[in-house]
Amino acid sequence: MVRDLVHYVPGLAYILFVVFYFMIPSDEVIVARIQRGELYAVVDVLVGIGLTFNCAYWFLSLKQFLSFKNNLKNEFSYTIKTQFFFNFLIAVGVCLLVWAIMYFISLFGPETLEREARKFIWQGIAFIILFIAYYGMIAPELYRIQSLNLSQKYSQSKLNYGDLDILKTKLENIMIAKKPYLNNKLMKAELATMLGISNPELARLLNERIGMNFFDFVNYYRIKEFIALAKTAKAKELTFFGLAQEAGFNSKTTFNKSFKNLTGTVPSKYFGNGP
Repeated sequence: MVRDLVHYVPGLAYILFVVFYFMIPSDEVIVARIQRGELYAVVDVLVGIGLTFNCAYWFLSLKQFLSFKNNLKNEFSYTIKTQFFFNFLIAVGVCLLVWAIMYFISLFGPETLEREARKFIWQGIAFIILFIAYYGMIAPELYRIQSLNLSQKYSQSKLNYGDLDILKTKLENIMIAKKPYLNNKLMKAELATMLGISNPELARLLNERIGMNFFDFVNYYRIKEFIALAKTAKAKELTFFGLAQEAGFNSKTTFNKSFKNLTGTVPSKYFGNGP
């Protein structure tokens, strides 16, 4: 979008300044600036500005990531592995923190400290980016999360309260009769299609009539299925997680958290001497 181009303005301004201040002037002009101490002072200012923008965009990236991670629960019924991206942000944040410390020390102490450390910091960030590219080749599924219209609201929905009540009953019947939650990769868009409504309208239904996000709603039914399976003969053949997989879970961590949130305890205590 056009408004996104504004984020390129600082970089463009920086490049233009470097070209006109450092590259176009003659060697004599550059030498004169060095002798007056002007050039190093300008470099220190540029580094400070660059560090400020880098830190600002790091915080914005972290905020965006946490918001996106939270919104995933409104679209997916299973856990998306996002820890890798969080670790990446932390690694970059550590590099920026070290850079900031070196920069402020150089302002009030050894002037060359930050200049010497800068190249190693940027080498570290470069290696992190190279690792991201490498990880993209060995685990491409991390980058295949399709663009989700997570910001889309249901304010345009024409459903009235009576419609929502009817849809709630229809949704509950679908969950019981067709058991879509057994699909361990179930997405909200798929359930909305089964219900014959749009994705935002399903979000409204879950929010206003059920009081759960999509992730918790689907896993609620999976826990109920698990408890039912645990009381059958199949429970003697499978472990707790084996039964959880039969109920639609594909993550042991997600299963344990969902079970405890619903029942207040862990499976072994809930069933006593169960499977």
